[in-house]
Amino acid sequence: MAPADDGVDERHLPVGETADGDSLRLPTEEVLTGRAFITGKSGSGKSNSVSVVIEELLERQYPVLVVDTDGEYYGLKEEYELLHAGADDGCDIQVSPEHAERLATIALEENVPVILDVSGFLDEAAADELVFETAKHLFAKEKKLKKPFLLVVEEVHEYIPEGAGMGETGRMLIKVGKRGRKHGLGVVGISQRPADVKKDFITQANWLVWHRLTWENDTKVVGRIVGSEYEAAVSDLDAGEAFVQADWTDAAVERVQFKRKRTFDAGATPGLDDFERPELKSVSDTLVEDLADIRDAEEQRQDRIAELERRVENREERIAELEAELDRARDVSAAARKLANAVAHGDPDRGPAGARTADGTTTDGDAAAQTTLDADASDEGETGTTGGGGTTTDDVAVLRERVAELEARLAAVGREDSPDAGDADDEAARTASGDTAVDGVGEDTGEEAGASVSDVEDQLTAPGTDDSGETTAETERDGEGRIEPTERIGDVLDRLQRSSERERASREHGHGRERPAGGAADGDASTGSADGEREAGATTVDEPGALLDASAVRTRLDAARRASRCNESTAEAVYERLSETSQSARALVDATGASMEAIHSLLVELRGRDLVVRDRERRYAFDERALRSLVDDPRAERGELGGQWRIE
Repeated sequence: MAPADDGVDERHLPVGETADGDSLRLPTEEVLTGRAFITGKSGSGKSNSVSVVIEELLERQYPVLVVDTDGEYYGLKEEYELLHAGADDGCDIQVSPEHAERLATIALEENVPVILDVSGFLDEAAADELVFETAKHLFAKEKKLKKPFLLVVEEVHEYIPEGAGMGETGRMLIKVGKRGRKHGLGVVGISQRPADVKKDFITQANWLVWHRLTWENDTKVVGRIVGSEYEAAVSDLDAGEAFVQADWTDAAVERVQFKRKRTFDAGATPGLDDFERPELKSVSDTLVEDLADIRDAEEQRQDRIAELERRVENREERIAELEAELDRARDVSAAARKLANAVAHGDPDRGPAGARTADGTTTDGDAAAQTTLDADASDEGETGTTGGGGTTTDDVAVLRERVAELEARLAAVGREDSPDAGDADDEAARTASGDTAVDGVGEDTGEEAGASVSDVEDQLTAPGTDDSGETTAETERDGEGRIEPTERIGDVLDRLQRSSERERASREHGHGRERPAGGAADGDASTGSADGEREAGATTVDEPGALLDASAVRTRLDAARRASRCNESTAEAVYERLSETSQSARALVDATGASMEAIHSLLVELRGRDLVVRDRERRYAFDERALRSLVDDPRAERGELGGQWRIE
């Protein structure tokens, strides 16, 4: 490729001068696709040398991706448009491992240079996973694209240490170093401690830069790889000076003075002079918004997983309660059979129910059975014959039916604990804990993650109901007349919950009958009036604009606005536009005059509350079905906080 019209040599990168005064020019293709190792103690100029190489590549429109462990490369944004992604507020966008594939796409396919700043991560495991996933996706995409591209990794000894302790990120970087060249993917490893870097990585490099080193273990590495005569000389190098080895030069080693970088030196040690940060260039809002959508989707997914875990925990508690109730019922059943025999056969040692035996005592089992029979009869609105008439056969039949029902429910629990069900539970547990399965090069798509959550939801789906709204318990009898349950554990638990609520309501109704008739009538009238008002209000809300004025909806709209970066007038303008027709975020920005960041924050809050939906063309609109469900639900009037504490 001939030099460009503006005099820029596309084939070579001028980075410094040799001891003879000649210009040191690195071959562009070798730098982009080769393997390099740059080292030197702190203050020796290694980061400056790397920045000079990056600046020359950016001048020629070649994008790079820099893994910045110290936050010292953002100064490149003074002259070049780069995406600064990391965990700090100073970055263009906060990212996590879920953004890795998108970052690789932006760098490789959209030609946007990326600074992956991992210096702000408090969770080192998350930072390590982000670097691994990004390198993995770069390698996978380069196998198809075969486009010259450079990956720069600072503090490479943290990922590729000498000796034991190398993780999957280090193995991925070793793989890039060994096999990336044939696909067009080059790598530069940077470290201030060559003695701590795996020697296989250093010896595989086809160009090396040795700045000043003084620690004995490091100088020994220089003597072993470069030559014994350089072992002592490397400690005498000035700032910016280095010994350069390269496969493409005739000289084995050249002493070079690297030139100073043109952009702001964010990695320089602060001095006593006033510090002034330069104006930095920004990338397009569209890129930032796309990455923000990925983050929001992952947060919603994690919230959903937490909710499912809570529901599973509640179901397990209900199973334990059911088993305890069954144990109690079995004990009472045994005592009830004794009572029935006494009544039917006239046991001479057993008088009428509640009577004493010949020795003047009452057995604990009989007393427990009598108490339970009386309680059952009271709950069902029946009166058992308990005094001098003895226990009736109907009471015993009711008790036996109750025991049979509990045994059927426990059998259903056992069926859920079968090996097949165990596999499903294991899968649900893996989904809830965030584990992901890898295939190919180890990537897990968002669709697979969503499917895993759906599997858990299916296991927790409420049972079917009949036309009257009551849950139907499905059972069948075998050849011996035993009841064999066909209900799932979710059916049993939901039905048990509703049964408990009906019993509680029945008891409260019974207590209500003891109140004065006037008070009950007044209460019923007021309740009926309130219900009628709610029904009337629900039927009159037809237009989207009217839905927004409903109390339950307005409460959530105000909460979304407070949690966003929009003021009240802007939020109301957005609500009005969304109620008329679907709108893109850019259209809302143009209509309201607000910033993209403010509009996007409001849309995120609205979607998080299920008030707004987005179509495939990235247009937003109010979800009328969700709004109507809020209007029609009397409990929604308690507000957003009340809804969070509502027990389904």
